[in-house]
Amino acid sequence: MDLTLNPAMLTPAAPDAVPDNRGANLFEADPRYAELLALYLEPRLHAHLLPHLKRLGGLAGDALDQLASTADKNPPVLHYRDRRGFDREWLEKHPAYVEMERLAYGEFGLAAMSHRAGVLGWPEPLPPLAKYALTYLFVQAEFGLCCPLSMTDSLTRTLRKFGEPELVARYLPGLTTTDMDQLTQGSMFITEQGAGSDVGAVTTIARAQGEAWQLYGDKWFCSNADAGLALVLARPEGGVAGTRGLGLFLLPRVLPDGSANRYRIIRLKDKLGSRDMASGEIRMDGATAYLVGELGKGFAQMTDMINSSRLSNGVRAAGMMRRSLTDALHLARNRQAFGRSLSDLPLMRRQLLKLMLPAEQARSVFMLTAIELARADQGDEQARRRVRILTPLIKFRACRDARRATGDAMEVRGGCGYIEEWSDPRLVRDAHLGSIWEGTSNIVALDVMRSIRREQSLEALHADLRQRTERSGVLRERLGTALTRSVALAGDAAAQKNDMLARQAASALYRMTAAVTMAEEAALLGNDARRALLASLVLEHHVEQRDPLAQADTAREAEIAAALLDEQPLAPAAANKLITH
Repeated sequence: MDLTLNPAMLTPAAPDAVPDNRGANLFEADPRYAELLALYLEPRLHAHLLPHLKRLGGLAGDALDQLASTADKNPPVLHYRDRRGFDREWLEKHPAYVEMERLAYGEFGLAAMSHRAGVLGWPEPLPPLAKYALTYLFVQAEFGLCCPLSMTDSLTRTLRKFGEPELVARYLPGLTTTDMDQLTQGSMFITEQGAGSDVGAVTTIARAQGEAWQLYGDKWFCSNADAGLALVLARPEGGVAGTRGLGLFLLPRVLPDGSANRYRIIRLKDKLGSRDMASGEIRMDGATAYLVGELGKGFAQMTDMINSSRLSNGVRAAGMMRRSLTDALHLARNRQAFGRSLSDLPLMRRQLLKLMLPAEQARSVFMLTAIELARADQGDEQARRRVRILTPLIKFRACRDARRATGDAMEVRGGCGYIEEWSDPRLVRDAHLGSIWEGTSNIVALDVMRSIRREQSLEALHADLRQRTERSGVLRERLGTALTRSVALAGDAAAQKNDMLARQAASALYRMTAAVTMAEEAALLGNDARRALLASLVLEHHVEQRDPLAQADTAREAEIAAALLDEQPLAPAAANKLITH
């Protein structure tokens, strides 16, 4: 019997039968990203960042993506003793994860760039948008590590804002270094098994011990469990009940004398997603910690870190949706079915548009929020109020949109999309986590309402969006009407404390923020009105009244798909014709 294999049997009949985007530069595969960044970044900084964006885009589409896939299949292992029998607790991380840490913390300095000069060769601390622009690319390959990155960055921000100068001086160098041998990573330990989102039910006890405190209690879900520093909420012994009785404490893994602190990782979580990043249960038994800020205002101070992490979550959701869209477009353009390119099939074009719209909304909102954050940090009170509402808005809506977008992109790839060799399953798992970390959807929608009642955030946002609406061309009247109605809904829901309206109101505000911002971006770009057409679609499909039983205008939809899916500039006249049909 001749067992020789016929080479023709070893390869697909058609080279493009299963299009593979591995090796693509994800920055260059997103043709409008650079020019959109140019609207928001100072020209000199934009030019400086372009080589770094291209470098990271190349990594995200190839080497970093492969590292992420390997690390996902090889989660960390918790060890309690060394081979000689001595107690020594440590996490064994796969080399692929360690290499991703080097890229993120070391080469690109993503956790340090907001806090000190010199990162990526820039002579001063980089603005928030620079950090999020790079994170947006990084997360298109790897989600799990972005949690430790965000917590290290946000812990540093909160410590600098509220910590005593001596405490800041002691720990800031390790938090902001790009030298991996000197790096101190950050985390937050908040969640308890019996408390969950009800932070006021925290039972961890803090006892004064000289200039420090001792913490006793269990924390139920602690990501980046072996971080060198963690911010912890605990109730001082004898403190009042509720959130007003909590203090914020800095918990080092290693004490100043080099000894291990008195807390341990009980076990690691077996999670649906972000498997490569260690989340665990922590038990503190007299662990030494240092008070941060004012005793009794711990929760208010911790919200600074939480809100920073929520914004990062929104950016991650935007990045994952863009990765899903990039891969879906590549496959649709390069695969043939029924004698035609998939990208020419009407239902596929509709599905691609449904991926594009939420991805573009999230991108515009995170950029707007990053710019407002920079202004807030410079003392602009109205910008601070806008950030206060924009942060939970993007965390709420973009994270929910990402769950659907990643799932729909998996379907575009078909059966291969369900196979772990491709990125789709990992994106789907990680997208679901975004709606849970730093507050579930219900909690975050209620936080939108809280910001309206307590901080006049809605008035600040409305005033800004109303001004932007004036620069939105043919969409001005429609945007103005929808904005007025959305603000009225949110204002009434907050004033009446009607929790049942919180999600509806938050979705409406997010959609309007995205639509107004995209319309203004189109006006600023001048020769490319794609974003005005996208803003019109937001209004049509998410804000304005529609008859769900009316037949769709399929001819117009085909024209819109042709105008948007090739991601090339769209003349204003052509966009206006489609908008004012």
